[in-house]
Amino acid sequence: MRILMFSWEYPPHLVGGLGAHVAALVPALANQGVHVTLVTPRWGGGEPVEQLGDYATVYRVTPPVEKPTNLFPDAQQTNLTLQKFAEELWEQRGGFDLIHAHDWLVSFVAEGLKMSHKVPLLATMHATERGRHGGHIAGEISEAINGAEWWLTFEAWRVIATSRFMANEVRAYFTLPTDKISIIPNGVNPARFDELQMQDLRALRDEWALPDEKIVFAVGRMQYEKGFHLLVEAAHRLLLRGERVKFILAGRGAMLAPLRQRVAELGLQERVLLPGYIDDFVRDCLYCVADVAVFPSLYEPFGIVALEAMAARCPVIVSDVGGLGDVVESEVTGVKIPSYNLDVLVDALAYVLDNSHASHQRAERAYDVVCRDYAWDHIARATMALYAEIIEARKHVVWD
Repeated sequence: MRILMFSWEYPPHLVGGLGAHVAALVPALANQGVHVTLVTPRWGGGEPVEQLGDYATVYRVTPPVEKPTNLFPDAQQTNLTLQKFAEELWEQRGGFDLIHAHDWLVSFVAEGLKMSHKVPLLATMHATERGRHGGHIAGEISEAINGAEWWLTFEAWRVIATSRFMANEVRAYFTLPTDKISIIPNGVNPARFDELQMQDLRALRDEWALPDEKIVFAVGRMQYEKGFHLLVEAAHRLLLRGERVKFILAGRGAMLAPLRQRVAELGLQERVLLPGYIDDFVRDCLYCVADVAVFPSLYEPFGIVALEAMAARCPVIVSDVGGLGDVVESEVTGVKIPSYNLDVLVDALAYVLDNSHASHQRAERAYDVVCRDYAWDHIARATMALYAEIIEARKHVVWD
């Protein structure tokens, strides 16, 4: 089968979990023998053409603007550029069996190709505009994005949701029939953490914390919905109790500067570190040496960071929201807490840090679940099966 895939993000341009998802899915599909052609805007550099083994090719197309500043119109203009490139590619390759679009940012090119070539469209919804705003539309641009999401799900033959939560969200927001939605989660590669576990990481740990300090680690986009502001306040309360803990909150985003200011106001610069961007290797090492990874999100369609922590055998605390609530089974593979409850967050941190044996038992069970249900080869097989189902169904439809 020949798949034409579109994504707004792909390494080296990564903003959130969507780009990481696509970067792992494409080679996993290729390993299953699926011919994948990925087209993506060349926002962050990288080679214009990248071959991934024998079955996958990535095309990074130079966009019409250097950096998107007015997201919706810039997305529309970029899609026109992608469509021109994709039409030429379509002719060169002799066509494709299915178009796979990741979120609304590439919906315009995907919908255009679907209509011009009468090839089925599959959409993966990683988040929704209304979900990010608590179920509401937050202005004119927000309304336009919501409309683009609705149109994408309407035009799609099938819609992939990455969690039960996302399935319920797209069904409610876009009035989709249940049988149009397939749940295929994000995945993770446990092998990269297995290799780190065999290494001596004490020197790296010593760069971040004193030997007698336990490490609380969190990583993600520094946006309000990720709940980092709650973690800073929880750190303050926990440290007032005299706990020997180092908090490492990594990531970039709009909340980084305000959070650094709040940490300074509380006088916690030595105990709460906000390093901004850290590379993947350092991030993975910190998962391996941390005593707990915490994700106190207010909105989280899936939460791939929790999977990464679980793959590293790191105890986890997560808000019982969205996909995080799907991934973690409370008191079995981690600790789940209500979102936006500072008192419970503080108590959960103390509980996990003070009961290391029970915490690591949960972490081992979480690792087993990740290897069984969330490895990328498992995700790729489920995606490939859906491709085959759609392609077969298309053969029996008259498309005038």
